[in-house]
Amino acid sequence: MAYTYGFCSSPSISFNQRTFNHPIVFQSRSPQLRITQISLQESVSEVTHNLNPQTSNLPQFTSDKKKNYIWVNPQSPKASQYKHKSHNSRYSSLIQVTEALNSCSPVEEDIFNMLDSNLGTKLVEQDGVIILNNMSSPKTARIVLKYFQDRCDLNREIVLYNVTLKVFRKNKDLDGAEKVFDEMLQRGLTPDNVTFSTIIGCSRMRSLPGKAVEWFEKMPKFGIQPDDVTYAVMIDCYGRVGNVEMALRLYDRSRTEKWRLDAVTFTTIIKIYGTSGNFDGCLTVFEEMKALGVKPNLVCYNTLLDAMGRAKRPWQVKSIYQQILSSGLTPSWATYAALIRAYAKARYGDDAMNVYKEIREKGMDLNNVLYNTLLSMCADIGFVDEAVEMFDDMKTCTDCKPDSWTYSSMITIFSCCGKVLEAEAMLKEMLDSGFEPNIYVLTSLIQCYGKSNRTDDVVTTFDRIIDLGITPDERTCGCLLNVMTQTPREELGKLTRCVDKQNPKLGNLIKLLVESNIEVETFKNEASEILGNVGPDVRKAYCNCLIDLCINLDQLEKACDLLDLGINLEIYTDIQSKSPTNWSLHLKSLSLGAALTALHIWINDLTKALEEGEELPPLLGINTGHGKHKYSDKGLAGGLEAHLKELNAPFHEAPDKAGWFLTTKVAAKSWLEARRDDMTVAA
Repeated sequence: MAYTYGFCSSPSISFNQRTFNHPIVFQSRSPQLRITQISLQESVSEVTHNLNPQTSNLPQFTSDKKKNYIWVNPQSPKASQYKHKSHNSRYSSLIQVTEALNSCSPVEEDIFNMLDSNLGTKLVEQDGVIILNNMSSPKTARIVLKYFQDRCDLNREIVLYNVTLKVFRKNKDLDGAEKVFDEMLQRGLTPDNVTFSTIIGCSRMRSLPGKAVEWFEKMPKFGIQPDDVTYAVMIDCYGRVGNVEMALRLYDRSRTEKWRLDAVTFTTIIKIYGTSGNFDGCLTVFEEMKALGVKPNLVCYNTLLDAMGRAKRPWQVKSIYQQILSSGLTPSWATYAALIRAYAKARYGDDAMNVYKEIREKGMDLNNVLYNTLLSMCADIGFVDEAVEMFDDMKTCTDCKPDSWTYSSMITIFSCCGKVLEAEAMLKEMLDSGFEPNIYVLTSLIQCYGKSNRTDDVVTTFDRIIDLGITPDERTCGCLLNVMTQTPREELGKLTRCVDKQNPKLGNLIKLLVESNIEVETFKNEASEILGNVGPDVRKAYCNCLIDLCINLDQLEKACDLLDLGINLEIYTDIQSKSPTNWSLHLKSLSLGAALTALHIWINDLTKALEEGEELPPLLGINTGHGKHKYSDKGLAGGLEAHLKELNAPFHEAPDKAGWFLTTKVAAKSWLEARRDDMTVAA
């Protein structure tokens, strides 16, 4: 079977058709057409237009939706007319009307005239929605709302009110929004979820979370079930008003139901966890936030920095700060403030000082709190030169000046160094600035005079505390005890009288100890009562100083009794540890005298173990901690090392473990046996 067809040069199509036993059907991508006899005089468009769908098998390929639209050649002269009549053109013209209204004074007559001249008489409700949705002036929006209420048949008046409320939200006008809501109710309208979510959003923008909670809790009265977006917003609001339980309940629900939370809400949860001390929870929320594709903003990062600072996790603070930099965000003043607080609290002196230098290089000023935080850190870790530099810098600032806390820190720094002249000069400057010294300042001066062996000045300063009507506290008494450990025996009586004024029982114990006129059991009982009655924050300091005083007075037996008492009272814990491979002595946080006492007891315990046939482990070690004393290059490690050399003990500082002194089983056994033999010969 064959056929031929040809094309003519005219717009018409011509077929040379032969006789076929079956109708010919041409397959193409367009709908199928059954070809009938076509005249040479008919055009394609005319033929297809005249085809009867009932007889020609032409499927109906134009849907109802397509019948509502017509394609217009953009090159046609009529195209501009159709475009002018289109929806986009209408929307654009309404936007122009809105812009004119935003710049117009909110006078009803003027607004009405402008709308009449621009909109004409054929108003529809949707015009009002478009105009109000793009307005910026709440007062004008109220007038425009009234205009459409007066001139339109409204089917969904609540929509007009909702877009009006959005204008008030843009301007953070909560009072105005509440008045619009009252007007809605007066007109008999029922608010919907959009109504409440808009007012709640306005409350949130005004930083009034309590108002947001109030509006949220009104929703059930109107039979409205909040949607996920509203619930998500309320996590932040409940967290801000302090209803932690409700905030966390909603947050747990959001994870189950997969609500979309914003960075602000996640930040609130991080803050809640940080305030409650659940620092691991802070990190978990932060990781969940990133896993859900929510990008942390700078406020979120700053909140996390604060939380990790309170947790004393400076290593995580460093990691978070690096994430800020790598994310392209620019650290703010709040970022640097969080870093300073975190590093200062953890006593990361070098890191804190680097942040201080960076913030000053960027032209930012610190406030009194940050300066004092840094100075307090410097006092604790012995950054004397850095403190002096910051103090001078602080005095040049216009927004903050040294206060009593500032002077107290500076006097403490000079006192710990024993720099009497500098401490006295700072006290004079403090007085000249109108600040009276408090108990902390005077206690620091006692320490300063004690370091310089100026016992009479110590007594004078203590008497000054009494004369000022200040009651000496336990820290002041502890400072006197510390001074006594550095005072010659012949002058201890002067200081004992000072201690006796604050704590008569302690004063009497020291007096009997100095005179070596106290029975062992009596000494232990009185010491136990004194240590049991002082506060836990000073208990270890008291015990350390009393042991040091015993060592200075060559009363090693009483020092051992005090150490044993401290262990029983759990003032000292885990001093000795044993494992199959290592026996260790842990001296960190002990004073030098207490450490030497603990070493003496440990050596006796090792000797006893040998005598009883107990096998020593392969390695023995003494841990003093890796830090040096904050105001001394010697520190506990240096003092212990010197004493080990005096004993000819085979312990040597480990090159790869700071603060550790190690020896082997063979060396320790040989030394202990030789020491035992020497003692036997001496006896």
